[in-house]
Amino acid sequence: MSINKPGTLVYLVDDEFSVRDSLALLIESTGQSVRSFESAEAFLNNYDPEQPGCLLLDVRMPSMSGLELQGELLKREIFIPIIFISGHAGIPDSAKAFRAGAVDFLEKPFDNEILLERIDEAIKKDIVSREQFIEHREIQNRLDHLTLREQEVLSLIVRGHSNKEIAKILDISNRTVEAHRASIMEKMQVKSLAELMVLATHSEMLNDNLLRS
Repeated sequence: MSINKPGTLVYLVDDEFSVRDSLALLIESTGQSVRSFESAEAFLNNYDPEQPGCLLLDVRMPSMSGLELQGELLKREIFIPIIFISGHAGIPDSAKAFRAGAVDFLEKPFDNEILLERIDEAIKKDIVSREQFIEHREIQNRLDHLTLREQEVLSLIVRGHSNKEIAKILDISNRTVEAHRASIMEKMQVKSLAELMVLATHSEMLNDNLLRS
């Protein structure tokens, strides 16, 4: 099974050298790049947020545990997919890990093929999340270029109001609404109302501010 995805990286954090060594060899046999660390602190000092991939993390380690590292990553708003591995953890640990967003929790000894499948899934998840973030940021950038009046008009368009209704609500002329609508379409880089609706309803700015009743 090949999980090699150019430009991606599997971070491996485990305090036992033998575990790091064997897992690194297994993962690298697929062509996938791996970086290993003996502690959570070492990982934090070397993590590159621009590097897509996933984190293979031991639960119980001295100093900072895997669950504590997961909590620290959340505080730093780092959302790398985490696969926990453990030979000692019980149901409470796994439940806590999943509640905090872990993608999987494997108990040692685990099937190597299953591990590789989970890593593949986690990397795909991270790639998709990053693509969605970039797309969302681009949409938000376009919205940020709208004037306050254009944002008001867009909000009403998304709510399903016609030009005539928008003109009445905002106490402006139909022609002015049409002008704002044309400007909105141009700035949002869309050619149809359907495209505009898709972009607008996925906007954090619109959802958080303009659509409040």
